[in-house]
Amino acid sequence: MALRALAEGGLNAVAVEPLAAAAGATKGSVYHHFRNREALLEATVERWEREHTEKVIELVESERTPEDKLRTLFATVLDRTRKGSVEMALQAGADNEVIAPVLRRVTEKRLAYLTELFGELGFGEAQARQRALIAFSLYLGQAQMWVTLPGLVEPVLDEAVRVLTAK
Repeated sequence: MALRALAEGGLNAVAVEPLAAAAGATKGSVYHHFRNREALLEATVERWEREHTEKVIELVESERTPEDKLRTLFATVLDRTRKGSVEMALQAGADNEVIAPVLRRVTEKRLAYLTELFGELGFGEAQARQRALIAFSLYLGQAQMWVTLPGLVEPVLDEAVRVLTAK
């Protein structure tokens, strides 16, 4: 519920009272689980990290080839982005003391994983890192466009994978 609130209303929507009311619970029951709003926010972004990074990597690793892994990765993250952008809410709150370290850790993990995938495709370390940065930038751009210009965004999955994997 907190992730949905974050996607729909940004950081301010992750607050004890409205989440308790939406869940049909009391503030006291929320405080039983979370000592304060900061702890609630921490738990929310840690869940986001697990569900939107670690579980996605696990899913992608079930594919055989690096090309299939990239295609599955893009398809999965872009599909999730269309359903509500927790990512954009977190990017907008990147200066928050709870969000900043988690966002940095997740970004580094994602870039390392992408770099590894491009390395598996035969790119040298520097080129693999550059392509990882381009791929991640493409993802963030698409995510932002789904939020701000949903009618104008066209899927670019196949073309993105083709361009990023071309030697």
